[in-house]
Amino acid sequence: MEIVLHDDPRAFAAAAGPLLQADPLRHTMALTVLDAMHRGGEPSAVLLTVQEAGEVTGAALRSPGRATLVSAVPARHAAVVERVLAEADPVADGAHGPVAEAEAFAAARVARTGCRVEPSMRTRLFALDVLAPPHGVPGRARLAEAGDIPLLGAWRRAFGAEAGHDKEHDPEGLVTRSLRLGAGEMLWEVGGTPVAQACAKPVIARASRIGPVYTPPEHRGHGYAAAVTAAASQWALDAGAERVVLFTDLANPTTNRLYPRIGYRPVHDAVELRFIA
Repeated sequence: MEIVLHDDPRAFAAAAGPLLQADPLRHTMALTVLDAMHRGGEPSAVLLTVQEAGEVTGAALRSPGRATLVSAVPARHAAVVERVLAEADPVADGAHGPVAEAEAFAAARVARTGCRVEPSMRTRLFALDVLAPPHGVPGRARLAEAGDIPLLGAWRRAFGAEAGHDKEHDPEGLVTRSLRLGAGEMLWEVGGTPVAQACAKPVIARASRIGPVYTPPEHRGHGYAAAVTAAASQWALDAGAERVVLFTDLANPTTNRLYPRIGYRPVHDAVELRFIA
């Protein structure tokens, strides 16, 4: 087994891409983050692959200020990958992935350092089965434009603050990059006033992920979130996605009831874990 640390996202994408693309639902976070690095020029904190007999069998990556994405780190490699990453990326203090992979990685950190582990967020990945847009919701959907960036940036910041995981210091820049990369930033309008938004990530490996979805408090309770999510999902399908997915916060019963009503079905649970010395 060989552990390779990559300096160039293009080289990492060439090495790890086939592994990640083989299961685009399981690795949806890694694929979109890597796309932002590869095509969008976003910075990377660490890029790692595991190679066995000339084949890439594991991968991990992290962007600055975020948890390490470990969906492609098999449990059998967790200990060695955790040790190498700790040396190469000592400021990393968390891991995100499907429950089994994230917990195996965290267990390796605990065994090596004795640290504590706390869940930052527990989520559930849903995949679209048959889209069922809601009926009778007033308003219409439209794609966002450059003039909508300040509004979407403010809503990104509000979404992060409400979810308790706001790590984005430049939300307008995030929206600008999203539009530049070809995401479907969808707004729902009533009487010309935006009342909700949903973002469909660019199609990668024939899959697209919806998120974030946000409705300001004063506009909630009217079905706008379901309507704009359905519109963003349709945009992704029209853009060539064969699978459309989204994450829900398991602590939010509203969203976990909402998405099944428009055609989403659960796939697996995921977790973001924080390491505390």
